[in-house]
Amino acid sequence: MQTTNPLLNIFILSLIAGLGTSIGGLIVVIRKPGKHTYGFLMGITAGVMICLSFLELVNEAWELAGFETATLGFAAGAFFMYFLDLFAPHMRFGEREIRNGQDKESFRLNSPRLITWTRQKMLGLRERTHITDRRLLKTGLLLAIGITIHNIPEGIAVGAGYAFEPKFGMFIAIAILLHNIPEGIATALPLITSGVNKWDAFRVATLSGLSEPVGALLAGFFLSTFIKLIPFALAFAGGVMVFITLDELIPAAREFGHHHTTALGIILGSIFVFVLSGLFGV
Repeated sequence: MQTTNPLLNIFILSLIAGLGTSIGGLIVVIRKPGKHTYGFLMGITAGVMICLSFLELVNEAWELAGFETATLGFAAGAFFMYFLDLFAPHMRFGEREIRNGQDKESFRLNSPRLITWTRQKMLGLRERTHITDRRLLKTGLLLAIGITIHNIPEGIAVGAGYAFEPKFGMFIAIAILLHNIPEGIATALPLITSGVNKWDAFRVATLSGLSEPVGALLAGFFLSTFIKLIPFALAFAGGVMVFITLDELIPAAREFGHHHTTALGIILGSIFVFVLSGLFGV
């Protein structure tokens, strides 16, 4: 639904995209997916993200402002996510990355105070059932924090796309919506498995996606003033998405799914972007 206020439209679209984590959480509430299914879904979202990045975002930036702007924007987005990942690691479900002798679970975000505050104050989790695995509980909460942080630059893609052309912003929002569904699954699944009430886990997954409008509105405000930076912003969003795809989505898909199902998921995700692009005419 379009309004006459561009920023309101950007907010609505990014909110819809962010609620993909809520859909993922609901899927886990209804029926917990197996690892192979999860790997297949991650393959689909990887195909969506990398195809969207190169076919649409970087390509549009290239056509609008030339290869220099597209290259600089893409590099800025990719390295931005790289350094963000150094200071605010995004744990993958069931995986610990070793970095300088510390695993990701204990790097930066592994603070008992932070976990307690997140659970009791910000998220208000009620332990209605007995927690059987506190490691999985911590994993789910850390994933929620990481996804919340990483959704902000993803929102920039929606804001930049809409600033370029409204239907382009709608196209990006739908693609990111699909991308966020497996992330919602990855957040809710370890929480429910640890013993957290299903609907509390669903609420955590939902909240983790609500940071999407923050990045979208920041991009909308900024690009409404500095219109000439729209091509750079499109390429920047492309760099962000490619880094997330290569650093998180494909490794997770390969870890949990068979390599053939992962490849099939990536192909299906790419086909989805082709079809969506044709339907929207972008």
